[in-house]
Amino acid sequence: MVEKQNFSKAAEELHMTQPAVSQYIKALEDSLGTRLLERNNRYVYLNKAGEVVYRYAKEILALYTKMETSVDELIHYARGPISIGASYTFGEYILPQVISKLRKNYPFIIPSVKIHNTQRIIDLVEAHQIDIGIIEGDFHNEKLYAEVISYDEMVIVASPNHPLVVDRTKVNSLSDLKGEMWILRENGSGTRQAAEKLFEMYNMVPNNMMEFGSTQLIKESVREGLGISLLSKWAIINELRDGYIGMIPILELPFKRTFSIVTHTLYQTKTLKTFIDTLMETIEELGER
Repeated sequence: MVEKQNFSKAAEELHMTQPAVSQYIKALEDSLGTRLLERNNRYVYLNKAGEVVYRYAKEILALYTKMETSVDELIHYARGPISIGASYTFGEYILPQVISKLRKNYPFIIPSVKIHNTQRIIDLVEAHQIDIGIIEGDFHNEKLYAEVISYDEMVIVASPNHPLVVDRTKVNSLSDLKGEMWILRENGSGTRQAAEKLFEMYNMVPNNMMEFGSTQLIKESVREGLGISLLSKWAIINELRDGYIGMIPILELPFKRTFSIVTHTLYQTKTLKTFIDTLMETIEELGER
């Protein structure tokens, strides 16, 4: 009903009458001792108490689905839905190959994927909205379990016409790039975290910086000569091959960060274990190329 913002549409979706839906809502409000919904002429929306109930209801439903899947797997085999979250670099440049392999070898597993920045993926795992998250960079959360699965090499990129790309005989220091325009991801991004860690390690603060919310937008901007950036080698494989982007040789590089999987519990259903095994196999195969 909350998602439909309308009693009639909710009743239709649930194959119930509108009075029956209203009665269930009233019974829930009576049991909790407070109103959960507010109404105007066109819509129904949650008040503060309703938002709390809605958030926990989503978690309960997610846990119930996991319970059903776990029991089914004990009786049968790896099958059914799995919800996967990934930060942008891994989600856009590596995960599609993992999903392709999973669907080919295990057609009864049905994956759904959410792509967000690292912090949002952590939040979704904690709220039981996804079964597993794949994140970039350092991780600290006492409620969740994390395991490093791979390392990612970060490089400084610029337009192929940038003087420091054209003259690759000169190896520069990071401090030489202080006056450049740096184009970085937003706060909460694993790529942004990596850049800040690199700056902190070598005591360098850029004089000029722009913040973009998309790796693709950063790549296009770098290609057009708007500035330089620190990006994953995974994200620029095609651009390097085609000569659209170049790397600046830096004494302090390569700089490596981690990719980690994050789950709410150490217990793994057969479906989740199958996905993780497929994930690790794909990473190993890509590393051998």
